[in-house]
Amino acid sequence: MGLIYLISLEGEAYSCKHCQTHLALDNDIISKAFRCTRGKAYLFDKVVNVTVGEREERMMYTGLHTVVDVFCVGCGSIVGWKYEVANERNQKYKEGKFILERFKVVGPDEAESNAEDV
Repeated sequence: MGLIYLISLEGEAYSCKHCQTHLALDNDIISKAFRCTRGKAYLFDKVVNVTVGEREERMMYTGLHTVVDVFCVGCGSIVGWKYEVANERNQKYKEGKFILERFKVVGPDEAESNAEDV
C-alpha cells in the first residue's frame, strides 16, 4: 500500500474523533449552518488527511448533488463528503467544498457544540 504521510495543522484544528488525525482548520470554515442526518455539519473550503470514495448522486435538502464520501486516512472512518457537482445554479458555490459532520470530529468549538446539542 505504501506510506501514509499525515499533515499536522498549526492553529485551531478539527480532528477525527476516533484517531485525532487533523482534518481542517477553523479558519477554513465557510459555514456552520449545514445539517446532516445526524445533526450539525460544517462546510469547509479545504481539508487534509482524507481520501475519497466513489462519485454518486445524492438527493439532499437543497437538491440533487454529485458527491464523494470523505474518509480519514488515519483510521478509515467516514467523516463527511465533498461536493463534486451541484445541479441547482444557486448551489454551485458548494462545488469542490467539503462537509465535515460535526459528531464525527472534535474541534475548538467543542463546548459550544455540546451546549447546542443538549
